[in-house]
Amino acid sequence: MMDKVRRIVGFTGAALLGAAIVTEIGKEPADRTWEGTIAGLVPYDLRRPTLERVRERCWNPTEPRILAPHVFGVGWSVNFGYLARKLRLTRD
Repeated sequence: MMDKVRRIVGFTGAALLGAAIVTEIGKEPADRTWEGTIAGLVPYDLRRPTLERVRERCWNPTEPRILAPHVFGVGWSVNFGYLARKLRLTRD
């Protein structure tokens, strides 16, 4: 059963990545940003990762969302800064 789930998740991830690439290639070269959303829902960022973007998306206590777009790829990452801030608030 888990093997089937892994295959479905892998296929879905590959399909979303393909959709992101097709979206960008379909644009004029000057308009390609290599970041955006698929169907207005699933974020993608295919630019080279930077330390600044890692901090912004994976450790940003001022961001009000627990999920932020991946630093590189398709989907979301956990904003651990948000979690740390919330845990500190609940302990007080």
